[in-house]
Amino acid sequence: MKNPNVWGRLMGLLGLLAGVLTPAYAMVQITSLTPSLKSPQPIGTAITWTAIATDSNTGPLTFQFNVAIPGSSLALVKDYNVGTLSAGAWTAQPFVWTPTGTEGVYQIQVVIKDFNSGETASKTVLFKVDPLVTGSTPVMVTTANPLVALFSAPSCAAGSQMRVSFRPQSLSKPAATTKYLSCHPPTSMNFEIGGMYQNTAYNMFSQTLTGSRVVNGPTVTFTTGSVPTNIPIPQFTQIVPPGAQADTADSILLLNPIQFGTGPIYSNVAVDLAGNVLWYYYAQPPQSSVVTRPLPNATMLSLQSGTAWDPANGHLQYLRQTDLAGNIIKETNAGVISQELVAMGATDGGPCSVVPKPAPVGAACLDGFNHDAIQTLPNGQTAVLVNIEKIFPPGTQGDTSGLPVDIVGDMILVLDTNWQLVWYFDAFQHDSGAPQLDITRPAVLGQTCVPYAGPAGGCPPMLLMGTGIAPLGKDWLHGNSLYYWPQDSDIIWSVRNQDWITKIDYNNGVQSDGLGTGNILWRLGPCGDFSFNNIYSDPWPWNSAQHEVGIENSGAGPMTLFDNGNTRVSPPTGPHSSTGCMPGVGSGNSRGMALTVDESALQVTPVLSVDLGVFSTADGSAQLLGDGNYFFLPALVLVNSNSEDSYSIEILPTAGTDTGTQVLNIQSVDGYRAWLMPNLYNPPIT
Repeated sequence: MKNPNVWGRLMGLLGLLAGVLTPAYAMVQITSLTPSLKSPQPIGTAITWTAIATDSNTGPLTFQFNVAIPGSSLALVKDYNVGTLSAGAWTAQPFVWTPTGTEGVYQIQVVIKDFNSGETASKTVLFKVDPLVTGSTPVMVTTANPLVALFSAPSCAAGSQMRVSFRPQSLSKPAATTKYLSCHPPTSMNFEIGGMYQNTAYNMFSQTLTGSRVVNGPTVTFTTGSVPTNIPIPQFTQIVPPGAQADTADSILLLNPIQFGTGPIYSNVAVDLAGNVLWYYYAQPPQSSVVTRPLPNATMLSLQSGTAWDPANGHLQYLRQTDLAGNIIKETNAGVISQELVAMGATDGGPCSVVPKPAPVGAACLDGFNHDAIQTLPNGQTAVLVNIEKIFPPGTQGDTSGLPVDIVGDMILVLDTNWQLVWYFDAFQHDSGAPQLDITRPAVLGQTCVPYAGPAGGCPPMLLMGTGIAPLGKDWLHGNSLYYWPQDSDIIWSVRNQDWITKIDYNNGVQSDGLGTGNILWRLGPCGDFSFNNIYSDPWPWNSAQHEVGIENSGAGPMTLFDNGNTRVSPPTGPHSSTGCMPGVGSGNSRGMALTVDESALQVTPVLSVDLGVFSTADGSAQLLGDGNYFFLPALVLVNSNSEDSYSIEILPTAGTDTGTQVLNIQSVDGYRAWLMPNLYNPPIT
């Protein structure tokens, strides 16, 4: 009779090996998975992993990388992406891994997949990470970003929490602190410290919280470096310096400069209110980076350019979460998202590269990511916008070329914590007319796209255009922001080119009892479903071409938005010009707006509708600050034919009116979005 203990251990070992070794019949096989540095290495070391595989089919082979921290299961870091083929072997794109959390034995896994044949294989190796700190005194080391330090403190007791306090030695500045992290003995506690001036000495120490008692650790010193000379940092000029009525508690301005066009690609940057640099994040051109949201765990969500599956399309192919040092925590790409959409039965989200030319009527594909990604959904889920193109019959939206028409629309995708697709909204499935969208209703100002013009014209690359397709595509929707409304678990979607803010029946992705249908519940804006309670007799009260719509105070209100005002400043001359809901004005500036939204009465009432003194043709931000002031970013203000500026403006509301006074105005280069915050660890969450 077999020894049950020995037999159990043997079966467990065979089960483990089954997940690591390639079956003999597989068509794909992993040749090697090797690190650039041998195990062990200390926390904070960048290690590049190279994976090589073969495929008896034609491929292509794609590579996914997963990592398990000590004591945890494998989690996605870099989703399937196409490798390069040379001499019969496929090599993955480099996987750069920088462990910054804790010491111990990590699992590094590569999974390869031929999406044409469906064959897969995987390999897992172990890598030991050593602690930085070995005694009772914290250890500080530099990171890839000279303004970010890695602080490593000795272990603390279970049930306690630790954070780090840091302040410059020679400057009269208050101390900043990281977030508290739970202690996990016996391993060390590690923090990335960001939001520091360059070439400045800082004193830092840990603070351990046990119950209500805080114990400070030993003080250590760290001196930051300089921003590298090859990093283009924008310049900032105070137009209105912060005074007593400004919210100086929100003392950091995070600006995402515009990343497209013919000018320099400036770095994402955080500065103090005098314009002094405190942090930067720069993706080397042409891999531009659009930071969509700073996150409460001192990381950033961004959309980034670079070639993924389709070598013909490098525009915004990546969604990434990065830490303060610039290390990639998680990454997915438009190519694998297309595969997931096809697997879920989505007819409009497949890859553009497989669509025949000329594209037939009804053909559709996914171009890339688009404008916004948020991580405020329940359970750490992420929502992101993507562009889709679809071919419609000749004459659609008034096209006179006699050829089929390429129309750009949007999808909203919801990804789980492992960034796998769990839900999607396809605007083209809701285009049959009110109360949804109407495919015969063109963009309010007739916005069009040309092939391969890229984002300089506000459009994706338009990969389905060319011979046999109308020479001008239609920029029908141009969705530009998402907000998850926790009160009813639905999604607010800003649709710039329709002048509408819409509410989508999401219901946390669950369809039951008539909820979660994915339908559009209402459209807020001119010619939409709401009336405007025009208590201040504004000749054009409505928003138009708006950006960054959110519901403040954790969803209790008001609704804030940046009103670019394109339709109000340049009234439509096409099919929308004769509609009574769009009176012409023909002048004015962009506005910062806050609205109360009465869903039962379908009425909105202005709280704030302040003229910001400049006209921003696109982009922009809106934010309610902690002291009741408002922050707005007119992001693209024309200076001359070759130059645009942004203005970071704080408004003190005037009681009893819908206007206010500028109490802060900082001029810089043209931007996409900006945020005011007390430090990099406590960003706004709207």
